[in-house]
Amino acid sequence: MTNDNLRSSVVTQGVQRSPNRAMLRAVGFGDGDFTKPIVGIANGYSTITPCNMGLNQLALRAEAGARAVGAMPQLFGTITISDGISMGTEGMKYSLVSREVIADSIETVCNGQSMDGVLAVGGCDKNMPGAMIAIARMNIPAVFVYGGTIKPGHHNGRDLTVVSPFEAVGEYSAGKIDEEELMAVERKACPGAGSCGGMYTANTMSSAFEAMGMSLMYSSTMAAEDAEKADSAEKSAFVLVEAIKNQILPRQILTRKAFENAISVIMAVGGSTNAVLHLLAIAHAVGVELKLDDFETIRAKVPVLCDLKPSGRYVATDLHKAGGIPLVMKMLLEKGLLHGDALTVTGKTIAEQLADVPSEPAADQDVIRPWNNPLYAQGHLAILRGNLATEGAVAKISGVKTPSITGPARVFESEEECLKAIMAGKIQAGDVLIVRYEGPKGGPGMREMLAPTSALIGAGLGDQVGLITDGRFSGGTYGMVVGHVAPEAAVGGTIALVQENDSITIDARTRLLHLHVPDEELERRRSAWQPPKPRYTTGVLAKYAKLVSSSSVGAVTDLGL
Repeated sequence: MTNDNLRSSVVTQGVQRSPNRAMLRAVGFGDGDFTKPIVGIANGYSTITPCNMGLNQLALRAEAGARAVGAMPQLFGTITISDGISMGTEGMKYSLVSREVIADSIETVCNGQSMDGVLAVGGCDKNMPGAMIAIARMNIPAVFVYGGTIKPGHHNGRDLTVVSPFEAVGEYSAGKIDEEELMAVERKACPGAGSCGGMYTANTMSSAFEAMGMSLMYSSTMAAEDAEKADSAEKSAFVLVEAIKNQILPRQILTRKAFENAISVIMAVGGSTNAVLHLLAIAHAVGVELKLDDFETIRAKVPVLCDLKPSGRYVATDLHKAGGIPLVMKMLLEKGLLHGDALTVTGKTIAEQLADVPSEPAADQDVIRPWNNPLYAQGHLAILRGNLATEGAVAKISGVKTPSITGPARVFESEEECLKAIMAGKIQAGDVLIVRYEGPKGGPGMREMLAPTSALIGAGLGDQVGLITDGRFSGGTYGMVVGHVAPEAAVGGTIALVQENDSITIDARTRLLHLHVPDEELERRRSAWQPPKPRYTTGVLAKYAKLVSSSSVGAVTDLGL
């Protein structure tokens, strides 16, 4: 049976196979329901993380909305890993792995049950690209509903986010604050439901999906606990049912133009480095050619317009009040940096959706800067290359006071080793930290380095120390840090050959990542290098390490199959 036949409506199957219909009657189908489209609602609800604790209400609201406009919604669950809870632990190795588990689970249910369309509800970092990878693979009508952002915490007159406690730990270890202040920050940082409040990975991906036309306008910056978020979930169900009727398919929406639109918006809002990895993976799933160099090409054209955390002052709810992603998109459209003819899930083009949106930000706010006064003249996500990263590496260069550093290497074989050295005061200004064997295969799982980078910032070294890793960074990270180094250490990339006190240059201006060691010496080291034994020999991490590709192509698990 072909995939197209597999996805044919249960209406047809039901006429021919009454046992199928009997099973559906048990879950609520009546005689008149077999002519209705079956809509899968992929629900990422869990109480593991505040990002996802509000998703069930949205899923139920979407279910009611789909039923009200003549569809038969069917709820099913998928998983989540909380990066914020697992950060700095062995559990973080499962985070990127969960993206593939989520994609596989949604694809499995929707194709296994012949769904006519799918509405995915996600909140935490990997729910989002995982759902979109599945949507891209299946190519059945689909819409993504973001669970919404958390509202900021408040302490001593400043907004707090999930990153604040990590930075406070660094301040505490450096003797800058006492334990009472540390605990006050911890208690107030995350006041309720919703994904991390700055322009971290979740809000970056929600913004990207809105820009790509797979989510409704304004939905990507709504607060999780506000009524408009539930209203948007219901409206998303209405739009999906229309998309099923009109057969508006993801591959009509997720075109090369859509990816370019997403990258432009991510640059303009100062988004997470993880967006590079996830967009490469989604593009692979949908069959669109997208490369690291495409990010660099767009970066050179698009300014950073939004003053958002982690390196800026404001959070996503502030962006929403200032006009949200549609205002940013309209500004880009007016300057010829957005493809207005790209299709959205509503059936309208981007330009049609933005027709009534203002072209300039309001003068009484400074979250979104006017075009002639950007935060930075060019985008913030730079692709670095050199003998230390021949396939490329990713750096977030916004908020960096010193765009170039050359210093001695301090080499660590894991995140834990690096963090221990920072907390013990063993890192000096001018050092370049190497954290290796944390890549997709080597970790495995490509852990995020939020704990070390936050500790550096808390210790006052954020602008004075470089950090290079084949792992990833949290969307909350900023500073002179370079991640996604490829080839990674576990496959013999040059990062595996670095020795203590080797001289290394990170130069954001020339986008250079260079190890100052003669080629002959590097060849000598390479010939002596031996791949490490796998850290895991059974279970999901062992399977992942065998299948996963380089981060330079998205760390996907089905490349070349």
